Amino acid sequence: MSQKLKVEQLDIEIFDETIDMGFAAANFVAQKINMAITEKGVAHVILATGTSQFSFLKALKEKDIDWKKVIVFHLDEYRGISDAHPASFRKYLNERILNEVNPKKVYLINGDADDIEDVMNAYSEALEKHPIDIACIGIGENGHIAFNDPPVANFNDLKKIKIVDLDEDCRKQQLGEGWFPTLEDVPKQALTLTIPIILSAKSISCVVPDVRKAAAVKNTLQAEISTVCPATIFRTHSDIKLFLDKGSASKI
Repeated sequence: MSQKLKVEQLDIEIFDETIDMGFAAANFVAQKINMAITEKGVAHVILATGTSQFSFLKALKEKDIDWKKVIVFHLDEYRGISDAHPASFRKYLNERILNEVNPKKVYLINGDADDIEDVMNAYSEALEKHPIDIACIGIGENGHIAFNDPPVANFNDLKKIKIVDLDEDCRKQQLGEGWFPTLEDVPKQALTLTIPIILSAKSISCVVPDVRKAAAVKNTLQAEISTVCPATIFRTHSDIKLFLDKGSASKI
């Protein structure tokens, strides 16, 4: 069972069970991917990471998608950690989906490269060549989109990818999800896609489970559209769907 709502341009669906939320999001994303492949022979996708994406990615792997016609980007990566680090988003995506589905091409952000500027320039060029069809993302406990935390979020950012300082609430979330043993171990910087490049996607799937995200979800839907809660900008996108479970929807 699910409940459907709409806030401005944002479609919302609330599920009793997280597994059903992930399955529905995977259906939505698979439809968008297959539509792009039908229309132009290739689909360009952004994938997110974190515990919020577990049920979605598990379901997406099972969908009927010709991954040899899919080009994948990812949202963000910590600065200074290797792809062997347990918290690396490159490692996460490889192990949870990419190594199994083997897309046509994968662009991953190398957060521990010697020349970060080169990494960002190359990533920006790739994004320029491959306009995004569907961005699969989440919302942080502080309302961030990717690692665009409130202090660094910019709705009119001229960059496609940038280095950001992570705020304390964001770093505490990473600790709380179990990716690092102590707060001191959580990196203080990351590379992130900017808000304009995320919003440039034709469609957006936003998967947000868990009661600890309830305040962020409430703000996303009810607060003034501003970088105080970066996710409020989703209410302006023309094709976006927010998938919630009963915990994350508990304050709306």
